[in-house]
Amino acid sequence: MKLPSVVKTYCPHCKAHTEHELRLDRKGKEGTIKQGRRRYEAVKKGYGGSPRTPKKTVYKVGKRPVLILTCKVCNKKQQRVYNSRTKKRVEVE
Repeated sequence: MKLPSVVKTYCPHCKAHTEHELRLDRKGKEGTIKQGRRRYEAVKKGYGGSPRTPKKTVYKVGKRPVLILTCKVCNKKQQRVYNSRTKKRVEVE
């Protein structure tokens, strides 16, 4: 699915319809010293299996991609979830 790189939509900061740059939200790099990661590594250490339950074989039909809209006037960002589930990969042109 292809989406335009610039859309005109409402900006809550400007309180008007302005042009916004569109990009996909991506997961950031996970920190190695975060509390959850340290706890997971400590539980995983030694004998015994994985502390997490195994993954199920049933998966979702598709993911709802999160879009980040950047206002060209005030440079504020806002998130928007693309409501329909997409089987195909979302691309920004």
